[in-house]
Amino acid sequence: MVKDMRTYLVKVVIENKASARDPEGETILKDLLIKGGYKKIKAVRTAKLLKIWVEAENDKEAKEMVSKLCNELRIYNPVAHTCSINAKENKN
Repeated sequence: MVKDMRTYLVKVVIENKASARDPEGETILKDLLIKGGYKKIKAVRTAKLLKIWVEAENDKEAKEMVSKLCNELRIYNPVAHTCSINAKENKN
């Protein structure tokens, strides 16, 4: 029996932990406040987004595959960052 492989878009979001400073986010917030009209913006946090397309039988397998590669290749530092991974079938 041939397995039904589909393509999944896996999004990896890497952020500084909440307790860590985010100088880039702080600079963006400062610029918004200086320009005026954005006083209701209270905080900005930045993140890195990786988009990875993989072939897998289901979204769980796609997510596990990318999670494994992120950990093995040290794509992020677990001491300083959080990493969230979501997979969705690529219908294109």
